[in-house]
Amino acid sequence: MSELERTFVMVKPDGVQRGLIGEIVSRFEDRGLKLVAGKVMQIDDELAREHYAEHVDKPFFDDLSSFITSGPVFAMVWEGQAAVAQVRTMMGETDPADSAPGTIRGDFGLDLGRNVIHGSDTEEGSAAREINLFFDADELQDYERIDEPWLYE
Repeated sequence: MSELERTFVMVKPDGVQRGLIGEIVSRFEDRGLKLVAGKVMQIDDELAREHYAEHVDKPFFDDLSSFITSGPVFAMVWEGQAAVAQVRTMMGETDPADSAPGTIRGDFGLDLGRNVIHGSDTEEGSAAREINLFFDADELQDYERIDEPWLYE
């Protein structure tokens, strides 16, 4: 079996308010990814600033920060082979207008500012950093799914 990796995923406030958590979790589980952490939480200004640190000096940062702190989010960590790439493909393009039908953003995203979901773009860069921002080590679970032998060689 190849090396498993972990990635950070967040259902944004628009997705939570629209009742999409279950649908999104089901899509990742159906794909064979394993949920190793998850929680509903409210992001404060400090965490928003850390999470979107690369955008702090950009003109859209205030709107981005205001939106992500506007309501609860569902933060998750998913594990699987090539988990980062799998999640990115399943999410679709950042702009839902450019996302294919069948992707999360293609099916549920309404516009660039309301695109339902966030996912890390690299395992060792943003995934590791974002997992550590949102979860303590003791919140990450290690377990074997009963169907893992049927998912991976």
